[in-house]
Amino acid sequence: MTIKSIQTLVNDAMQEIKTISADEAYKLFENNNCNLIDVREINELENSGKVQGANHIPRGMLEVYLDPNSPVFQNGQLDQDKEFVLFCAGGVRSALAVKSLKDMGYQKTSHIEGGFASIASSKFKIV
Repeated sequence: MTIKSIQTLVNDAMQEIKTISADEAYKLFENNNCNLIDVREINELENSGKVQGANHIPRGMLEVYLDPNSPVFQNGQLDQDKEFVLFCAGGVRSALAVKSLKDMGYQKTSHIEGGFASIASSKFKIV
């Protein structure tokens, strides 16, 4: 059995997913055309700050929360008709997360190149 490295998994995912810049994400967010999802862990938000208006769904719970039968959708917290734009600290976890969403059947998905580091130097407001 061959075990794939994280780099191999990310490279494979990058062949199948859409990557956008922080500026492109901001335009989608500003025009209310996306669900902005932060997949970082809670301690990362506490240490680095949060993106105002982003939904926090830790990477480990993503598939559970984004199951169409989950309370997140039943309560109208996310809009399935909008693009799902994900980010993490640097872009690795969000790339894998977007690949997972595509595997679940989501079509309008992307992740932000450079993750929170690029977001922090863009027009997004950090709180």
